[in-house]
Amino acid sequence: MSIPEYFELEGGDRMPRIGFGTWQASDDVLEKAVEAALEAGYRHFDTARAYENEAALGRALNRWIAGDPARRKQLFVVTKLPPGGNRPELVQEYFDASLRDLNLDYLDLYLMHTPFAFEHVPGDLHPKNADGTMKVDHSTNLLEVWKALLKLKESGRVRHVGVSNVSAEQLARVAALARPACLQVELHALCQQPALVAAAQRLAVPLVAYSPLGSKALADALAAKTGREYPDLLQLPAVQRIAQAHARAPAQVLLRHALQRGLAAIPKSTNPTRIKQNISLWDFTLSEAEMSELAALDRGEAGRICDFAFFPGIEKHPEFPFKK
Repeated sequence: MSIPEYFELEGGDRMPRIGFGTWQASDDVLEKAVEAALEAGYRHFDTARAYENEAALGRALNRWIAGDPARRKQLFVVTKLPPGGNRPELVQEYFDASLRDLNLDYLDLYLMHTPFAFEHVPGDLHPKNADGTMKVDHSTNLLEVWKALLKLKESGRVRHVGVSNVSAEQLARVAALARPACLQVELHALCQQPALVAAAQRLAVPLVAYSPLGSKALADALAAKTGREYPDLLQLPAVQRIAQAHARAPAQVLLRHALQRGLAAIPKSTNPTRIKQNISLWDFTLSEAEMSELAALDRGEAGRICDFAFFPGIEKHPEFPFKK
C-alpha cells in the first residue's frame, strides 16, 4: 500500500508526513538530536514559543542550511503562538520573537498553540497567581486571533497558518473564516480521536499527530503527580505482536498506523537509532486486520495524556477544548 510522503499545501508547498518533535529537550541535547534527524532525512521540524528552545533549533538548522537558500527551501519549519499571545494585538510581537530566535527569514507554518489564553506577562510564558493557578485571560476572541494569524500570512513572512489543540466545533468556527493549513492535536493508539479526524478530513484540513508514541516523559511526570497510570504504548501486547510479525520496532508500527489513517506525525526522540527508525516507515504495510486490532486500542478521552491539567484553573476558560 503506497501512501504519499507529503501533504500538498497551497502554493505548491509540501509538508512531510513525518516530522521531528522538539518538546522537552534541553538545548545541547536538542541540537545533537536535530543534527541526527537532518542526517536521517527529516525535513519537517516542529517547535513552539512555549517550549523555550527555538534558538537551539535555529542554531542546528542554520548550521545545516549554511546560508544556502535552496537548502532552506527543503525544510518545513513550524512554531506556535503561545497562550500568552492569544490577543490579536500581540500576535505580531510573539511571531517576531520566534522568527528572531529561530534566525530564519520566514516560517513555513505558524500555529495558534491553544484556543485558551494566559494573561500576557512579558518574560513569563506560564504566568501564575500566588495560589499556583494560572493567570488566565478569559476574554479570548478565537476568531480575532485567527484573523491576526491570517494577516501575518499576507506579510509573506510565514507561508501557512493553522491551529492546534482545538475541538471539532472550534475547528469549524475558524475554518468558516479561512481554512487552516493544518490541525495539530494529541493523537496516538490510546487516544485516536476518530470524530475529530473525520471533521478535519471533511474540511480538507491536514491533521498532524503530536505525541504519536504517547509522550512517555509527560506521562511519567503526570503519573508521579496524580497517581494515574499511563500505559507505555510501546509495551502494548498488540503493538509488540504486530511489530514482531513485521520485524519492526513497536514505534514504527504506531507511526505507520497513523500514516495509514491519513495523518502526519511528529515523533520526538534524542536517540540516533530511534530517530532513524521513526522515519523508516515507507517500506512496509499494516494489513486491514492489524489496522483493526490497533483501532480497538482506542480509549477515547480516557486515553488523552495532555489534557492541560498541569495548568490549574485553565479548565474554566470559555474556549477550553476538552469540556467534560
